[in-house]
Amino acid sequence: MPQCNVKPAEGKLGIMVVGNGAVATTFMTGVLMTRKGLAKPIGSMTQYDKMRIGKGADKKYLHYKDIVPLADLNDIVFGCWDVYPQNAYQSAMYAEVLKEKDIEPVRDELEKIVPMKAAFDKNYAKRLDGDNVKTNDKGQMPTRWEMVEALKQDIHDFKAKNQCARIVVLWAASTEIYVPVDEQVHYTLEALEKAMKDDDREHIAPSMCYAYAALTEGAPFIMGAPNTTVDIPAMWELAEKTKMPIAGKDFKTGQTLVKSGFSPIIGTRCLGLSGWFSTNILGNRDGLVLDEPANFRTKEVSKLSTLETILKPDVQPDLYGHGNDEDTQYYHKVRINYYPPRNDNKEGWDNIDIFGWMGYPMQIKINFLCRDSILAAPLCLDLCLLSDLAARAGRYGTQRFLSFFLKSPMHDYTKGEEAVNHLYQQYTMLKNAIREMGGYEADEEID
Repeated sequence: MPQCNVKPAEGKLGIMVVGNGAVATTFMTGVLMTRKGLAKPIGSMTQYDKMRIGKGADKKYLHYKDIVPLADLNDIVFGCWDVYPQNAYQSAMYAEVLKEKDIEPVRDELEKIVPMKAAFDKNYAKRLDGDNVKTNDKGQMPTRWEMVEALKQDIHDFKAKNQCARIVVLWAASTEIYVPVDEQVHYTLEALEKAMKDDDREHIAPSMCYAYAALTEGAPFIMGAPNTTVDIPAMWELAEKTKMPIAGKDFKTGQTLVKSGFSPIIGTRCLGLSGWFSTNILGNRDGLVLDEPANFRTKEVSKLSTLETILKPDVQPDLYGHGNDEDTQYYHKVRINYYPPRNDNKEGWDNIDIFGWMGYPMQIKINFLCRDSILAAPLCLDLCLLSDLAARAGRYGTQRFLSFFLKSPMHDYTKGEEAVNHLYQQYTMLKNAIREMGGYEADEEID
């Protein structure tokens, strides 16, 4: 029997979610309903997927929990921060993602999840106007370092009050405005801490305060939005120093999931690509925030990054080296449009212009009428359970094996490293990490 060197998942696991909106409440409600046997966690890899361990006569397929010690759903305790004061029950009802019949059975538990005051700067999300926010003694927005200290206290108090053995912090809040990486501020931990203490509001986003607080309190941090946050060398340094896992960024739910899964078909078949136009309509709070150009820019950078690492113009110039204005690669455009009538029911259109034998053009059209939070909720669960697993396994820093769940996977761009966006390569990375933590050999044999 292989030797598993992962510490057991003993005691309660506190999952502290930044945000108490559609994604967060759909996630929390689903876990609570599943615990009561009233729902099934469909879409969750940790709850459903089976993977092969061993080869030949020793080959067998097991659930993740039979290979590594995952936390049990019954041991999860939820907490959250949000700029709006409504409890999780009220927020779930307001979001209108789930039907009332799927919320009421866990109403009592949801009502007890009351958001702590958020560390918030309206300049980073102009469309949000909640007043459940942290202030200093003068009633003003705290400095960035004061935010850090207050958040550290929140995590410490939550852990003690709920008698949690471990904490994971998950960002499921809105997309912040785009923060370009600045080498003078974001490349070393010393410079980052100085900027926080100097209250540098241009280079230090509130999300960075959450990440810093989580890591220094011994909690893994997961970035579910495309925010810069932990995708900077200073945060990698902090993760190494605290020996905590970090993961990011941006939940891979709808259109980018399709893109990362379908583009390998084009590449594997050696078909050409002239252009890929993607557009979305979305009406929830995420759509409202992304209707602000500065916030959309953050999302655009994330969504545009997928194709270029799968269909590479420099590797296959005949296939992928033409189509844009500069005629250096295919044309790739992404749009998101705020459309309130759809609420959380996002619709994504993809128009794909390909060409084949002798350059003759063809088209592929994909129309994905999806439910944003229904797709995001299982990712939240998997990312939290697997980040907790990684921490107990002694894995720290960027968890590349979690790229499977993310549309803009973190990578060391300072060394020219390239992100892995190919869905099936990501799946291999995920399975091999679990195999290794379970004491089995990694392999790339196709199941």
